[in-house]
Amino acid sequence: MKGLLVAGTASEAGKTAVTAGICRWLARRGVKVAPFKAQNMSLNSVVTRDGAEIGRAQAAQAAAAGIEPEAALNPVLLKPGSRGTSQVMVLGRPVAEADALSYPALKPRLAETVLACLAGLANRFDAVICEGAGSPAEINLREHDIANMGLARAAGLPVIVVADIDRGGALAALYGTLALLSREDQALVAGFVVNKFRGDVRLLEPGLDRLRELTGRPVLGVLPWTPGLWLDAEDSLSLGTGPGEESQGRAGEILRVAVIRLPRISNFTDTDPLAAEPGVAVRFVTSPAEVADADLVILPGSRATVADLAWLRERGLADALTERAARGGPVLGICGGYQMLAAEIRDDVESGAGLVPGLGLLPATAAFSPAKVLRLRQETCDGEQVTGYEIHHGVVTSAGGGPFPGGCAAGAVLGTTWHGIFESDGFRRALLRRVAAAAGRAFDPGHVTFAQIRERKLDTLADLIAAHLDTAALLDLIDHGAPAGLPFIPPGTPDE
Repeated sequence: MKGLLVAGTASEAGKTAVTAGICRWLARRGVKVAPFKAQNMSLNSVVTRDGAEIGRAQAAQAAAAGIEPEAALNPVLLKPGSRGTSQVMVLGRPVAEADALSYPALKPRLAETVLACLAGLANRFDAVICEGAGSPAEINLREHDIANMGLARAAGLPVIVVADIDRGGALAALYGTLALLSREDQALVAGFVVNKFRGDVRLLEPGLDRLRELTGRPVLGVLPWTPGLWLDAEDSLSLGTGPGEESQGRAGEILRVAVIRLPRISNFTDTDPLAAEPGVAVRFVTSPAEVADADLVILPGSRATVADLAWLRERGLADALTERAARGGPVLGICGGYQMLAAEIRDDVESGAGLVPGLGLLPATAAFSPAKVLRLRQETCDGEQVTGYEIHHGVVTSAGGGPFPGGCAAGAVLGTTWHGIFESDGFRRALLRRVAAAAGRAFDPGHVTFAQIRERKLDTLADLIAAHLDTAALLDLIDHGAPAGLPFIPPGTPDE
């Protein structure tokens, strides 16, 4: 097969962005390309047209490639919960709950699915650009690995390793990653990429030359630090790196949006379109004072509704939300946040807590079911088309209140089961005008089209790949694989 594995020295090294950039760059050259991530651990996910749940990052990479997202792009998705376990999603459907010790027993079955998906993509596309998970140098996990070198070995994929130099220690991390791998794994590692470099690259060149001498492998390029560069994030390590581009609206007013940073927050990328609006400042908050100070408070999704509701009460945030609602301050709950706003929650599934009192800010009840709801939704609200998607075990039933897409409203308190509703531009602008009016602010949300912003970000990634990587060498790796005779760097690790 023709393809490549983009590995990294650590989480957040830049694998997701580099993979997306390569996909967009190849697509612009007329190559029919697909992204692939064998295993992803993320609470930011999306629903495909056929009702499968995959990581949001893989959906963004699909957009970069110009293809429709599908389950085969991310065959295994792990969603961490509150009791030391993760929900194991296979081909977009839940199949098990597993902890770190029981999960390896599932790996043989999962490996078959992963390799079948990769082979299917290879048959349908000219090239498949795979993204690794974490670091390939996690040698304690190598025996059962299906996402990094285990995948590369099984499929014969050449590997490039990305390091984030902005964090420091990038050259050591690149060398050390290679040196910890077995001889057989090292034979597939064909080059390095340095990411997020600030300054004149000439200052870095002596270090890159020495790395090449020590490893026998080239540095394929140095990607510069690029402010505002963003993609749909995988996990909460990325909180605060969203797509904000301007800080002041056309009327000179700032609309302040506070998103409560729940311990097990999920789909916080729901707020990215808000952050992209000129004049909207989005902050992730954990204190009652920050809740009181905002113009709009968002209670986001959660993988552990009952546990995060208890956390709200312990931190005084539940009282702050109740006081805010009493004085007419806008509050919006999304999915798990909507469940928390209900009068009561029956949960014999996720937490096993049974009947738990909710915040009682909406005339609704929530009940958890073993069946998981995964579906796309759309409707019209006040003349505006609204689209979204549902990912939940907890079903909310309203008993009154006013209409709101995917949920209900009571005064200034709103709730919805739908993720992604702010990507509907007209609906988002109307809601922001409503919030601004409640706050007494002269605010005009402007005419931001979020889909165009995402496309510009993806084009920027492709531009960076084209300008700063050795694209001829990259194409050679994709077409012909890792070159023979790459040197072994000791000490290495015995092959499993």
